[in-house]
Amino acid sequence: MKCAIIIAAAALLAGASGRAEDAIVTYKSLAPDIAFEMARAALEQCRKDGFQVAVVAIDRFGQPLVVLRDRYAGLGAISTATGKAWTAVNFGRNTSELIKSIQSGQLSAGLANLPNVVMLAGGMVVQAGGSTLGGIGVAGAPGGDKDESCAKAGLSAVQDKLEF
Repeated sequence: MKCAIIIAAAALLAGASGRAEDAIVTYKSLAPDIAFEMARAALEQCRKDGFQVAVVAIDRFGQPLVVLRDRYAGLGAISTATGKAWTAVNFGRNTSELIKSIQSGQLSAGLANLPNVVMLAGGMVVQAGGSTLGGIGVAGAPGGDKDESCAKAGLSAVQDKLEF
């Protein structure tokens, strides 16, 4: 009887330990210092190209980590850059890829009408080691392709620090 109680207690403790592990989630997310470096590099690239833009870096949950706006960037540039980054992270694809998928009919055009979705090129997912860490959005250049070029420059500036 005493042996049965000890075995039952050991099984209960082993089960409780497994449940505690299942209750805790760990994840990787973009660090604020890296987000700042990435956003700064994107802003610098746009300046070099002659564009006044806003750059927003967000974490994996869509929350802004860094917001940079050049002095002559348009009034809507920050919200548009935020929306581009959020859209990329939410769908797990760069916004330019999403646009192509909608144009080809692979995705429904109705996705562009969902709340917070900004279906314009210039939003990119930040990934490393198979994990989404966050996103970057750029808005204000004369065309999404130019916004995306600046976002790519920002991502390239920190890519070596993201690999794990």
